[in-house]
Amino acid sequence: MPPRISVFPKCYFDELADGRLPFEGWIRQAATLGGEGVEHYDGFFRSLAPADVDPIARAMDETGQVTSMICFSPDFTHPDPEERTRQVERQKAAIDLTVRLGARHCRTLSGQRHEGLTRGDGIARTLDSLRRSLDYAERRGVVLCMENHYKDGLWRYPEFAQPEDIFLEIVEQIDSPFFGVQYDPSNAWIGGYDPIRFLEKVRHRVVTMHASDRSLAPGATLEDLKKADGATGYATVLRHGEVGQGLIDYDAVFRLLAEVGFDGWISIEDGMNGLEEMRRSVEFLEAKRALYYREA
Repeated sequence: MPPRISVFPKCYFDELADGRLPFEGWIRQAATLGGEGVEHYDGFFRSLAPADVDPIARAMDETGQVTSMICFSPDFTHPDPEERTRQVERQKAAIDLTVRLGARHCRTLSGQRHEGLTRGDGIARTLDSLRRSLDYAERRGVVLCMENHYKDGLWRYPEFAQPEDIFLEIVEQIDSPFFGVQYDPSNAWIGGYDPIRFLEKVRHRVVTMHASDRSLAPGATLEDLKKADGATGYATVLRHGEVGQGLIDYDAVFRLLAEVGFDGWISIEDGMNGLEEMRRSVEFLEAKRALYYREA
């Protein structure tokens, strides 16, 4: 079975997260973009109570759409152990939301690169919290997919496991059919490592993928991006672009994924310059899928 394509409203992230844009309105817009599913961020819901989740589930049913996965951002590296326990409970709630919306995959992370956090403590805190969350995910039949991530849109600090070696050290210590990798090629580039060589290392564990094609603002460098650490949200020097029009070699990505029979969701983070851009991204990925999965 070839992978399926879903859409994620990166273009409306702030407006959906703070309530300026009704989430149900986005759901109905998403139905016009040509994707096969919709990825949800837990922060787009006013709460995870039935009164706020059920209307979204109905809108999905009415428009004939399916939920590809839940995008969730736990802060498992927080210095306060009580807060880390709260983050595990939040992850469990996101797992429940995944089940309620009929999906199987829930995104997870390490947490923020808090000031003074050592490598050893960050890895230990992440593994402890992931294992506690994974016990619950297994009981609920949900796969946690850890993303090689840059930064949640509501965070102050970048991802602790943004460096490739830290990410791999964490992932390689968890062996469960309910845990895998969410691959994001542009996040690898932002992290300063090669997206294709990274995929070669993790492709047997990839269960979901984010498709985006980021770039830096004209004249900006990765050093400028690092200087933005400590500012809430995404750095202004970072640009999200149309898939296939940036720095990522999607032919190499699809070739490697097809070789291992990847059949999960590919979710598009796009639309920053209008939803027509996202429609073209869907079409671009459909063409790559048709090419490489015919040959596989």
